[in-house]
Amino acid sequence: MGWEAPNWRIGDYPAQYNQKVHGPYDPARFYGKPDTPLGQVKLGELSSWLARRNFHPRAMVQCGSRAMWRWRQKYQLPIRGNACWIYQAMAGISITFYILNYKKFWDHANYKYH
Repeated sequence: MGWEAPNWRIGDYPAQYNQKVHGPYDPARFYGKPDTPLGQVKLGELSSWLARRNFHPRAMVQCGSRAMWRWRQKYQLPIRGNACWIYQAMAGISITFYILNYKKFWDHANYKYH
């Protein structure tokens, strides 16, 4: 698998997407060559599996976008959905701000002096 020149145009379909083969475009789907899922990789094959990953910043943004679309289609966009996505968003925001303010919380630790 060689290096391919990235497509720098924002808003275009992925280069691997073919409407005749794949049908309607789904932003939550990866249209590249399928590979072994991480859960099925053996420990001895982990280094070769990681070597096949694309760690380009654009690829990381695309991966995050696909994950966000999958989450939205599962929790936020169903017609008969529930409030689960609101609780998940609140928990994510709480964890994010706790991590950002961890140093302040550490300085306010309660100590018992004798």
